[in-house]
Amino acid sequence: MTVDDGNSTQPAPPSAATRDLERYAALFAARTEGMRSSAMRDLMAITERPEVISLAGGLPDVSHMPPEMLDAISSAISRDAVRALQYGPTEGMAKVHEAIQVVMAEEGTQADLGELLVTTGGQQAIDLVCKTLIDPGDIVLAEGPTYPGAVPTFTAYQADVRQLEMDEHGLRIDLLEETLAQLDAEGRRPKFLYTIPTFQNPGGVTMNLERRKRLVEIAHERELLVVEDSPYSLLRYEGEALPTLRSLDGGQFVIYLGTFSKILAAGLRIGWVAAPRAIRQKMNIGKAGADLCSASISQVVVEAALSDVDLWRRYLDELRERYRGRRDVMLESLEQAMPEGATWTRPDGGLFLWATLPSQLDTTNLLARALRSNVAFVPGRGAYVDGRGGNSMRLNYSGVDETEIREGVRRIGAVVTEQLELYGDLIGEPVPQRRRVDHGAAPVAEQAPGALVQFPRRRAGER
Repeated sequence: MTVDDGNSTQPAPPSAATRDLERYAALFAARTEGMRSSAMRDLMAITERPEVISLAGGLPDVSHMPPEMLDAISSAISRDAVRALQYGPTEGMAKVHEAIQVVMAEEGTQADLGELLVTTGGQQAIDLVCKTLIDPGDIVLAEGPTYPGAVPTFTAYQADVRQLEMDEHGLRIDLLEETLAQLDAEGRRPKFLYTIPTFQNPGGVTMNLERRKRLVEIAHERELLVVEDSPYSLLRYEGEALPTLRSLDGGQFVIYLGTFSKILAAGLRIGWVAAPRAIRQKMNIGKAGADLCSASISQVVVEAALSDVDLWRRYLDELRERYRGRRDVMLESLEQAMPEGATWTRPDGGLFLWATLPSQLDTTNLLARALRSNVAFVPGRGAYVDGRGGNSMRLNYSGVDETEIREGVRRIGAVVTEQLELYGDLIGEPVPQRRRVDHGAAPVAEQAPGALVQFPRRRAGER
């Protein structure tokens, strides 16, 4: 940058941020060079503005918590204030462990108390897995796309992340076996496979039973650790529940991650790990070095909220109904707003769907234009470590009501159409037209439940 004083041009003085970077550069750890910010966290400050319709973050709706549950929480904090305001055990309070057992039993999964570790949200659970298992350069396998919040964690620990494609039935196990064979030939072994098998974030798809069984077989054959992240499995809106990988595995090679963020309240920042005892012990030591213990007051809230299990189950049923309606509104709105060539998944549950636009668009650039129209989404590149996903986006339907979903999708559709028209003008080609929707029919139902359409594939040589 230069400064023109009218007579001469001279370099501009460096900014304060540049000077600070230069001052401390020699002190940064080598791993900071590969650290990346979270695509979701980057948007939080913007999406807090009341005029912005955020279809970006995975925000649960906590506005309808039952008064009886709120009363139980208030009473527990008042009654047990000393314990709520004091340090607790690093592994978490015993009653919270019991509450976790209740929640896991809802999906047919068991865990002994000695296998459980309470964490500061599901995000810390991912971090502790990486902290415990990864040395720089170690291979981690993950779905492609994967949870955007896991990407910066993997890169912070300097993992060599290999992402495997999915289809409408979840992670492609044939590609997993091919990759494992290739690694065998190289004399390398992955530290673990990270997967969200149920209502995958961001894809919205669910791994079918056949693949789950085969994945667990591979884990046993190869002693491959599988990290099963399960934030959404209790938010099923249709179809039959599938067994967790942990329940199929018996607790030998599957590390199960859970959270109360989606089934109670995200602001509590309480999650958990169910892991083989030796791994849980190492993770507990790692947690002690990070934060000593998760917030006691949040754990007391969890205890109180789960003290009446039937009330919690009714609350969960209400959440499912609310989110099902919002999902359906988003699917209908996409049919109305998006041009031909755009595709998206139809999830059976969870909080997200994955939309793929015509290949000439880049959603990272598109987001800047969308924010000027006061609507936000997560660009697809944030779900990959290697730059894929450029024409895809993650859309959330749990955090705003039906009216905002319709308007938000309309705004995104308008921006997409505008950008396609500009591109068409540049190259002299016609633009894909908006879909024709028969409003007397049910266009959403024509797409099979859980169907996945056009996950982006990397072309030869593409990074």
